[in-house]
Amino acid sequence: MTLTAEITGWGKCMPPNVLSNHDLEQIVDTSDEWITTRTGIKERRISHVEASELAAVACHRALAAAGKTPEDVDLLLVATCSGDSIIPSTASVVQKHLQAWNAAAMDLNAACSGFVYGLEVGTNMIKSGAYKTVLVVGTEKLHHLIDFTDRTTCVLFGDGAGAVVLEPTEGPAGVLASDLGMDGSVGHILEVPVDGTAGDRGPIDPRLSGISMEGQEVFRRAVTKMGESSALALEKAGLSLEDVDLLIPHQANIRIIDATARRLGVDESKVYVNIHSYGNTSAATIPVALTEALEEGRIQPGDIVVFTAFGGGLTWASSVVRWGDRVTPLGESDVELPPPDRDTMELLQPNFDFFGRPEKQA
Repeated sequence: MTLTAEITGWGKCMPPNVLSNHDLEQIVDTSDEWITTRTGIKERRISHVEASELAAVACHRALAAAGKTPEDVDLLLVATCSGDSIIPSTASVVQKHLQAWNAAAMDLNAACSGFVYGLEVGTNMIKSGAYKTVLVVGTEKLHHLIDFTDRTTCVLFGDGAGAVVLEPTEGPAGVLASDLGMDGSVGHILEVPVDGTAGDRGPIDPRLSGISMEGQEVFRRAVTKMGESSALALEKAGLSLEDVDLLIPHQANIRIIDATARRLGVDESKVYVNIHSYGNTSAATIPVALTEALEEGRIQPGDIVVFTAFGGGLTWASSVVRWGDRVTPLGESDVELPPPDRDTMELLQPNFDFFGRPEKQA
C-alpha cells in the first residue's frame, strides 16, 4: 500500500477569558441579535498569553493523545498569522516551550487556511520517508489585531490553538488527498495593511494596523472556493460527496458555513459547527473543531472527514481524511496555561489605547 500520514493525536487550548456579545454591546454600537443573526457567534476567547504558549499546550495535549512525547517529534509546523514575532519564528518559541529539541521547526502563514496547508506539508514530509512524527498546530492571538472602532470586524475574531500529530501509515486510514490554492490578485480584500516591511518607516497609522475586510467579497469567494476545493479533493481521493461522514469547515461565519454546505449538497447533520463558542480563530478553527468533534463522538473509525478553509491571500485549502481505528486519546496531558492576571476588558485596554476608544467608551 502507499505510505501516507494518519492523525494519531489531537488537542486544543482555548484561553479562559471570554468576550461575549453582551460584553461587546458595552463597547461598540452593536447587539447580541445583530451579531448572532449575521455571524452565528455568541462569544470568543481573549488570550492573556502569546500564541506560542497556546500552541505549546495544544501540542502537549495532542502528543499525549498519540502516546508520544516532545522528544519523539522530528518536525513541528506552526500555522499562524498572528505569531509572537517574525524573528525568531513562533515555531522556534513553541519548540522551546515543548523542549522538542529533535524537531525541525518552521512557521507557515496561509492565514485561515494555514492548518490545512500545514497538514498537506506534513503529510508529504512523511510520504518522503524523511520524518516520522510531525506536529501540526494552528495558533492565533488575533485580538492583538482588532480595531474595536470597526464594528464590522471586531465581533468576528478570537484567540486559540489546536494541534494534531501525524504518523506514517500504509492505509487504509490517513490523509487521502488535498487541494490547495491562492489568488493573490485579491489579497487586499482581507488584510492587515501595515504589518511588515512594506511602506515607509515612520509613525504607525493605527487605521492601517488592524484587520481590514471587504465582507461581501470575502463571503462570495469563500463559499465558491471552499465548495470547489472540497469537491476537487474528494475527486482526487476517488470519493464522492455521498461518502462524506463529517465536514469540518473553517469557522468564519455561520452564513458562509451554511452556504458552503448547501453548495456541496451536504446535510447540516454532517457539518460540524462550533463558531458560536469561539468565533473565527483563523488557523486554529479546524483543529479545535476536530478535537471537539472527537470528544463528542461525531467521528467513528473509518469515517471520511473533510476539512475545508479559506483565508487572507486569498487562500483556500481542503483535505480528505479516512479516520483510523482510534477515536479516543491514549493519554492526557496535565500541562495548563498560567491563570490570567487580568479580566477581559483589561486585556483589551491596549487595543483601545492604540486604535482609539469606540464611541461607547469615549
